[in-house]
Amino acid sequence: MITYEAVRQDQAIRTYIEKADESLIALGYTEHSFAHVTKVAETAKYILQTLHYPAHDVELAMIAAHLHDIGNLINRVDHAQSGAVMAFRILDNMGADAEEIATITTAIGNHDEGTAEAVNHVAAALILGDKTDVRRSRVRNKDITNFDIHDRVNYSVRKADVKIIEETERKVFRLKLSIDTRYCSVMDYFEIFLGRMILCRKAAERLGMQFRLIINEQQVL
Repeated sequence: MITYEAVRQDQAIRTYIEKADESLIALGYTEHSFAHVTKVAETAKYILQTLHYPAHDVELAMIAAHLHDIGNLINRVDHAQSGAVMAFRILDNMGADAEEIATITTAIGNHDEGTAEAVNHVAAALILGDKTDVRRSRVRNKDITNFDIHDRVNYSVRKADVKIIEETERKVFRLKLSIDTRYCSVMDYFEIFLGRMILCRKAAERLGMQFRLIINEQQVL
């Protein structure tokens, strides 16, 4: 069985992640390196473990999370699909079996909101992990006066909390944000993230949950 730790320690994979993030630095994007993929992997792990999925499925979701952005090495455009193709070759060379490769590459190929669908539970966990990683430390632009909307949205987040809570009828996946409105209004957040939040809702539904977004103690979705 392919393991998350083996993928995480692989030097070639580390190089691909580093070089992909260098391209995004040049394009002015927020951080997409090891801090991001580790955060996504931990969130995907939390989701599937909380929902009592098998340990092997949890491992596959964490691997998909670690590899999900390597397609940025090729180009930001269609990076989910190019990343899935890259992952296929990497995992095949590492000895993963066809079932494992199929699950991981399907999740990677379906994580970007432009073409994404929560086609299975691993893809759903990856989507939720990826789209809820909103934090100030992802912003690399040091000039606040020159922030674009992505910078403002991420920089404004004082705290982001993800939690699965039990309610009477079903479980709820809750993203709770504390936003500093000096840098970003709630409307700004929706302008850039509405598509992502709708995708999160679909991913939560795939896992049998409702999705809830709370910003500054107000439920907005």
